[in-house]
Amino acid sequence: MGTFSHPNILKLLGYCQKKEKLLLVYEFMRKGSLDYHLFGKDVKLPTPSWDIRIKIAIGVAQGLVFLHATKSNVIFRDIKASNILLDEEYNAKLSDFGVARLGPINGKSHVTTRVVGTYGYVAPEYVSTGHLYVKSDVYGFGMVLLEIITGLRAVDTKRACSQQCLVDWIRPYLANTEKLKRIMDARMEQAYPLNGAIKAARLIQNCLVLYPNQRPSMEEVVTSLEEIKAIKM
Repeated sequence: MGTFSHPNILKLLGYCQKKEKLLLVYEFMRKGSLDYHLFGKDVKLPTPSWDIRIKIAIGVAQGLVFLHATKSNVIFRDIKASNILLDEEYNAKLSDFGVARLGPINGKSHVTTRVVGTYGYVAPEYVSTGHLYVKSDVYGFGMVLLEIITGLRAVDTKRACSQQCLVDWIRPYLANTEKLKRIMDARMEQAYPLNGAIKAARLIQNCLVLYPNQRPSMEEVVTSLEEIKAIKM
């Protein structure tokens, strides 16, 4: 991380030692995590607007574009709302590179590694085979974007059994405009452009396809998000 410099990657400032503990020192992110803003219990916390949500999604996507374009094709491997931190202006930065992995080299399509990550965000091909692709991150991003527009956790055991895994429950809703309206975060009070929501749902579907080679690149994701951002009420 000390070698990375990008507006959407959390800056590592240094390290220190406190008694027997070694501590990493990062820049301070005043707004906390995306998880806090989507799922926090603080009733005084303002609900993120549609524009802020898309701004956050673009920041995350741009951070992943940077990682995937580095010489070693870094795969983040643990994209989730709690690993996305926000500054005062809601600029998103990827944090916690504890399980990040150097990507495939010499023309290979994947690396093989022990499966780690957070249930609900991990790509299916990685779970079933241990093969980790750059586009495994695209799947994780699709899950985060699904959380962003619905305000629902990827996995929630407090929901009904059929609804505990968000992607299994919501997938049929993404292709139907009337059903899509029902799963949009109600806290936005319909203050979002419907065409933008439809386009975001289509992007999520593309990110969550079963086969990694059929998913868009993160560069393509950023392009789609910029188009969504341009759609106004």
